[in-house]
Amino acid sequence: MELAYLPTTADAAGAIRARMRATPAGRLQNGVLLAGAVVLLGALALNFAAPGEPSPRSTVVCLAALALIGGMYVLVPTLQARQVHQMVAPQGEFQAVVDDGGVRVTSRDSETTYRWPMLTRYTETDALFVLMTPDKYGVGLVVLPKRGAAEPADVERLRAVLDRNATRI
Repeated sequence: MELAYLPTTADAAGAIRARMRATPAGRLQNGVLLAGAVVLLGALALNFAAPGEPSPRSTVVCLAALALIGGMYVLVPTLQARQVHQMVAPQGEFQAVVDDGGVRVTSRDSETTYRWPMLTRYTETDALFVLMTPDKYGVGLVVLPKRGAAEPADVERLRAVLDRNATRI
């Protein structure tokens, strides 16, 4: 199975978000952000439910903290994706060959081969297959954009290869 594609910032952002949903460390990070938002919403509700006039200072602090948490949830993956894209974009078009032996990714200045024991799991988004290393953080990623397939049937064949060799999460 072969793919050819130019990497995009959206690919990197999608892969980072997919990893955050698929790994224990990513889910913990999302959970901490969500818990922080819930605590702040509770504090804001208590501020308005308390007898007397709501404290403007507490309201502003809670709203600012909520905006910060929301910004972190949305912006951090996007900023990381921009950094990743700046690193890979100068390499031009990437080619990936995926078979039962593993994954080989080549670009203008590099060639990397991963055997399946290195990429034991994967997740899928509407646009990507994101292959990950077995550690709980999913530190190593291989991003395979579906648009890199020559025809739609190739996406199904790629999924079959991944299902035979890696665990879908």
